[in-house]
Amino acid sequence: MVDSMRVLAKNGYDVTLVCNMDEDFIARNSDFAKCIHVPMKRGVSFFDVFRSIKTLRKVFKKEQFDALYYATPNAAIYAAVAGSQAKIKTRIYNQCGIRYVALTGWKRKLFKMIEKFTCKKSTHVRSVSPLNMQFAIDEGVCPKEKIAVIGIGGTTGVDLKACDAVDIEKSRKEIRERYQIPQDAFVYGFVGRVNRDKGINELVKAYFLVQQEDKNAYLMLIGDKEESNPVLPETEMRIREDEKIVATGNVPGDEVYTYMSAFDVLVHPTYREGYGKVLQEAMGMRLPIITTDVIGPKEVVENGEYGMLVPVKDAESLATAMQMMANDEELRKTLAQKGRARAEKYYDRPIMTGNVLREINAILGINK
Repeated sequence: MVDSMRVLAKNGYDVTLVCNMDEDFIARNSDFAKCIHVPMKRGVSFFDVFRSIKTLRKVFKKEQFDALYYATPNAAIYAAVAGSQAKIKTRIYNQCGIRYVALTGWKRKLFKMIEKFTCKKSTHVRSVSPLNMQFAIDEGVCPKEKIAVIGIGGTTGVDLKACDAVDIEKSRKEIRERYQIPQDAFVYGFVGRVNRDKGINELVKAYFLVQQEDKNAYLMLIGDKEESNPVLPETEMRIREDEKIVATGNVPGDEVYTYMSAFDVLVHPTYREGYGKVLQEAMGMRLPIITTDVIGPKEVVENGEYGMLVPVKDAESLATAMQMMANDEELRKTLAQKGRARAEKYYDRPIMTGNVLREINAILGINK
């Protein structure tokens, strides 16, 4: 979100950032925006709901914003409700994904109700992709006259200049040495929250199957464990005990591309996704991709063109795709080249942030 807001500031907007922020965040962004820290947690906390809405309402009434632009499930409903109570005229919900897609039973009903209420309290909804938008309409979550997609989808895309600034050969060697991965190993990489909904259970199981055929295969997991959506105990045990599974934990945002240079292929077997920013980043880094055939990823990755799609929650199919990718160097090169070309055409950051600027100008009736 920050990159889009920086572009707005460069084009005459008075920008205030409101989120759960630390001193480093404030130092990085106070040159273009006023920064207001409001504690907000991930996961479900009914105490947090009332506290955050009350705090945001006070902020909104004091600041008297002309428009709000908000994203992520928790922050979105807090801002939508508080903004409505504070009588902020324009409330734009950046619907980065729909959380209840992978849920069942009462949890699905609850989170669908929350999503519908967030849309109701927003004056405009901008879905992250065409299929996510159609899903929201078909499910009755948002009326079609209120919802649209910015560009072809996505949020802020990928910083291709940052991708190109990475010395891939040097970084690949250094990262592998740091984590004691042989230079000639074949590395399957994952970037994101290490949790159930990202398909980590299936990824670790698929990797175990791959290992039976390829002793030179490694799995690298970049990202923090998420206690509110944990993996199975046996998955966690395998991650902890298998010396060829490297779990780095969270890494600084400006080092993610450096870490990705150690991969031979990105594997992202998610159950649900907005539009798959990490997939766009992999394209920028010229990495072939394996992901799931679900809304979001399948809009970024056309099967056989920019990567491979596998059925969701299917470890055996995932293992087959992983082995196929490892055994076909020409396929990897072709997918990587086509993916990079797609990133250059649609997902480069200036393209994406420009799309956001034009959309907000249009909503507010500003001719620029």
